Formats: sequence, C-alpha cells, structure tokens
Amino acid sequence: MQRRDFFRKSAMLGATSTLSRLTEGLKFGNNPKPSNVIGTFAVNADAIPVAFVISDGAVVIDFCGPWEVFQDAHVQGRKGPAFNLYTVAESLQPVLASAGMRIVPDYNFENALSPKVIVIPAQRGQSEAMLNWIRNASRKADLTMSVCIGANVLAATGLLSGRPATTHHNSYGLFAMKNPNIHIKRGVRFVDDGDVASAGGLSSGIDLALHVVKRYFGQDAAAQTAYYMEYLGEGWKNPDANHMYKKISESTPEHPRCAVCSMEVDSASAPKIVIKGKEYYFCSQEHKAAFEHSPQTFVGDNL
Repeated sequence: MQRRDFFRKSAMLGATSTLSRLTEGLKFGNNPKPSNVIGTFAVNADAIPVAFVISDGAVVIDFCGPWEVFQDAHVQGRKGPAFNLYTVAESLQPVLASAGMRIVPDYNFENALSPKVIVIPAQRGQSEAMLNWIRNASRKADLTMSVCIGANVLAATGLLSGRPATTHHNSYGLFAMKNPNIHIKRGVRFVDDGDVASAGGLSSGIDLALHVVKRYFGQDAAAQTAYYMEYLGEGWKNPDANHMYKKISESTPEHPRCAVCSMEVDSASAPKIVIKGKEYYFCSQEHKAAFEHSPQTFVGDNL
C-alpha cells in the first residue's frame, strides 16, 4: 500500500481500520492483477521495475530522492503502485551509504530482476561486475540514469560515449578531462538523451525522476506527484533552471583555484599559465596539461 493511500484511509477510517487495511495491503498488495513479491510488499505485475544500483559510499539523497518520487508517483485511475523499486548490489551484505546509513540490498547482480529503469547514484564501490551488470541490464531497459557524480559510473560503462551528459557542478572540469568523448552540459538539472539520462548534483535527481514520471505517465501525473511531495522545485519542467551553476568558480588572488577542478592552491608554488593576460593556476602538472590541450573544456567562453 502506498503512503498516499495510507494517509487517505487514515483520515477516513481511524487508526483501527487503517491498521487492518495496512495489514491486508502488506499481504495482498490491494492489487487487482497478478503480483510478484518483492521484499515484504506485493506489487502489480505491470508496475515499472526500477533498480537502484548501490555500493559503499552511495550518497543517500542521490537514490532516496528518486526513490521517493517513484514511490509517490500518482497516476489518476491506477490501482496499486506505478513503479516497483528495489536495490541491487554486488552481494547481499549490508552497504554502508553516506553518513553511515546501512542498507541490505534486495538483490545481487546474479539474481536481480530485469529493470526498465536503472538509477546510479554517486558511490565509491564501482567494480567491473557492477559495470557489466549495468551494460547488460540496460539493453532491455527503457532508461539508464545517473545522479550527481554517479555519472562517472555511467561513463565507465561506455553508455555515454559520444553523448551529452551532466554531473555535479564541482565535477564539470574533471568529468570533461576524464571523458573527452562525452559532451558535458553545464548549468542544467538533467540531460535526457533517450535511453540514457544524467542529473546534476544531489537534489537534481528528484527533478530527473519527476521527468521520468512525466515520460511514462504525462505532465499531470508528474505535477500531482510533486504536489503530494510538497516539492516546490520546477527543474523537472525546465532542466535549464540550473543556470547559476554554469558559472565557473572564480579564482581570486586571495583564493586561487585550479582551473580544472576548482581546488584551492598555493599561488606561490602551483603550476600556472597566462592566457590573454589572465593567470590560470593548477593543482598538478596533469591538470595544467589537460587545460593547455583544451582550455574551453574548463572555462567555456570565459577565455
């Protein structure tokens, strides 16, 4: 039973009746169609399966934001959930997410259900097994999406090769340096390129998830979901709403920054070059060489 239904029934029937219906919902799913059991809950056979690929260091908002959107998705006239949500990891051992949250995955890469949507948050535990599972699962999926620097994982699969993508604004330069065959889009909430998509930093994943609801069920369904969540952001309607992050972090004499990764550096010892009378500092010779090879990759039209 979805939380939306729980609130509605609570108001109508009182605590005793609600508990009875909640128990019934957990057992039977309140679904008129055949169902599959996922964890504790029974779900509609026609619910869209969404796999959240996680490992140690998974950033909570990156996957919990979209999870909340998909679980709250409101589709007029539909009985039962629109999406079937589950976590997938290399093993069923608890995953230590950001700030110490422990998560027991629902599936491993060997027995996971075939998803129609794959969500990849920022995380530390990227492995070849993970990359292979994403590659294989994406062949039958409608969409494979990353959130924040989960774009690094998606890029490592090769699925973004030659395509546009975005990531957290602090990672634009590094992402571009590591992935010269991917067109990095700055200052956007998300990039939808058909069967792959990428969100900007952290909360941007909520907007991309609402956009996915819109793709499946239309504008009204996404708007009703956002309203129910009391989510006032409208980046899901206009991905260019992140324009404030398009601006490159300023390097000042008081706080000189690497022109590639924006890390503060010591101007007395850091490598630097001068272009059109402006000094550009770098945290390493590697970043200096990358900048010299393609300055516009890192500073856009600001040269």
